[in-house]
Amino acid sequence: MTEVTAAPTTSVSLTPHQIWTRTRGLLLALLVLAAAGITLATVRSGDQHGRLDPRSADRYGSRAVAELLKERGVSVHVVTTLDEATAQAGPETTLLVTSPDLLTPHQQNKLHAATADSAGRTVLLAAGPDSVGTLVPGVRAESTGPVATRAPQCSLSAARNAGTAETGGFHYSSNGPGSVACFPSDGLPTLLLVERGTTDTVLLGSPDLLYNDRLGNQGNASLALQLLGSRPHLVWYLPSLADTSAAAENGGDGGAHNDRSFADLIPRGWLWGTLQLALAAVLAAIWRARRLGPLVTERLPVAIRASESAEGRARLYRRANARDRVADALRSATRTRIAPLIGVAPRDAHSPMTLIPAVSARLNTTGTDLQALLFGPAPSDDAALVHLADQLDTLEREVRTS
Repeated sequence: MTEVTAAPTTSVSLTPHQIWTRTRGLLLALLVLAAAGITLATVRSGDQHGRLDPRSADRYGSRAVAELLKERGVSVHVVTTLDEATAQAGPETTLLVTSPDLLTPHQQNKLHAATADSAGRTVLLAAGPDSVGTLVPGVRAESTGPVATRAPQCSLSAARNAGTAETGGFHYSSNGPGSVACFPSDGLPTLLLVERGTTDTVLLGSPDLLYNDRLGNQGNASLALQLLGSRPHLVWYLPSLADTSAAAENGGDGGAHNDRSFADLIPRGWLWGTLQLALAAVLAAIWRARRLGPLVTERLPVAIRASESAEGRARLYRRANARDRVADALRSATRTRIAPLIGVAPRDAHSPMTLIPAVSARLNTTGTDLQALLFGPAPSDDAALVHLADQLDTLEREVRTS
């Protein structure tokens, strides 16, 4: 009993060797993860620039169509700011805007003003309701649909020459003259050409046919080359959140500003990925917290010294700060051992009404002191717990010698 409360055997302080043994696995895993990340970033840094980037050779890049355009004499110039894009708009230029919905209202008005009378071509990829009304007045973006192989069903020569192509995404409708609707889905076109004098704008509901891994399917390559290669110069505009023009509060829109939140600018894939990680974490927590059923007593394969068992249990109690459980265990063990010595049946050993009078008669002590000692509250600190153990040990020794 005294071994449980002895200070040298109940310490839970870890030695440096124990700390290293417990943490080296985690540190090694973190080191391997960091090395793998650095290696992967180094290997992939050469040709990876982003989705729809003409410098990117990955599956969602557009390097393939850019190289084909260059072979046909079309110069491809990549820009990331609105000022660069509008400065190069002209009759000999096709301006491709990869993410029109990322533009603020001020940027949209500025882009429309620069291209409306440029006598060139503007190609808008997946322009939704947030941008199409400003960039192409008189046109509405309807609900989105899946990307599938569709026939042109229109008089546009570029579409007829390409034949079937993989289109989809946004559907468009126009209430003005000078528009050609192609590749219909559910009665609405997924490609719309709007002509205003010598200037034309192409609305493509989905950018999928420009991806490297889809360019070779159906008539995707032919359609892409004809839409983007009608002028000798192609300006490939990749809108960026770092563009300083996005910070303008006032512009040609009469003071309108972007009211979209930061979450609206996060790609849907990241939001779904975060949701899946959260769900996985919840499932892992449920799995780890599941009940394994009641404890089963079994014989140990080796003999363990009683002192080692007492020391291990004492450390567990101390780590959990479970002085109440320790006090209950000490008192219960003491009551069980002294009951036969004073003629109390084992079934009455834990009954204060039976045990206390018997002990008092044996030792000639008051019942109040015995009540607090054998059935009292839990000690308030470790020192009180040690004192309780000493008192119980003394009581048992007096009962045995009386």
